[in-house]
Amino acid sequence: MKIRFGVQMLLLLWLFVPAATPWAADITLWDVAGKVEISLEQTAGELPSPGIVYVGESHDNEEHHAAQLAVIRSLNQRKRPLAVGLEMFQHIEQSILDAWVARQLSEDEMRRAFARNWSGEWWYLYREIFIYCRDQNIPMVGLNVPRSITRKVSRGGFASLTTEEVGKLPFIECRVDPEYEGFLRRVMGGHGSDSGFRRFCEAQLVWDTAFAIYTLEYLADHPERTVVVLCGIVHAWKKAAPEQALRNKADVAQTVIQPSVAGRWTPDSVSKEDADYLILGLEE
Repeated sequence: MKIRFGVQMLLLLWLFVPAATPWAADITLWDVAGKVEISLEQTAGELPSPGIVYVGESHDNEEHHAAQLAVIRSLNQRKRPLAVGLEMFQHIEQSILDAWVARQLSEDEMRRAFARNWSGEWWYLYREIFIYCRDQNIPMVGLNVPRSITRKVSRGGFASLTTEEVGKLPFIECRVDPEYEGFLRRVMGGHGSDSGFRRFCEAQLVWDTAFAIYTLEYLADHPERTVVVLCGIVHAWKKAAPEQALRNKADVAQTVIQPSVAGRWTPDSVSKEDADYLILGLEE
């Protein structure tokens, strides 16, 4: 069953159906190591418990968010102790997420907080995930750093941050897998100096490392839980945030689920060094 909601339908659901998101119990995934198709229900039984499950996204793709909700719901129906980690919320605003799950925040207040942290125009894409977590009492965890920090690193490097800005992040330097470096250089388009690339690389690693550190911090306090991390496809790549988590805690159990993307994330092009599963049927 292919998940597709038009923008207009999502807006109608937003206005008139508070918590009635259909979900795809029969989503098909590609098992990268086994080179075989497998259902989401089969996959859910193999996901780490406790541990980290990354589910990548293109931020403006409604199908990707519907698939993320399907993963969360499948694990929840197995009575797994869960939490949902969010790239789209700053760690310093954790109290907002706690209030939302505790039903102490209205949806309008949550929408305004989401706009402050991410983008007001994208709330409808994430709304059903937020509603489900609230209704099922699933903790939501902010994993991001303030944008001012990544902007400062991109201009002056990680060393330009103050002790207060660094917070719990370890020292960050541009030490990445050659394939990840090649990806970052392609993003830069071959422009800029070596020092410019280093600053750009360090800014990217601030995101990867923050997602890893704050997820591990939550797991240290809640060792029985599986944290489903929702973040961009590049951050969910095994060479990105999962690699930073391993550097900080080598025995953490992790699984990476990525949406299939034509020309980049397909059964023929992805190896087990990239991801563990692909969600099929999402190619554009």
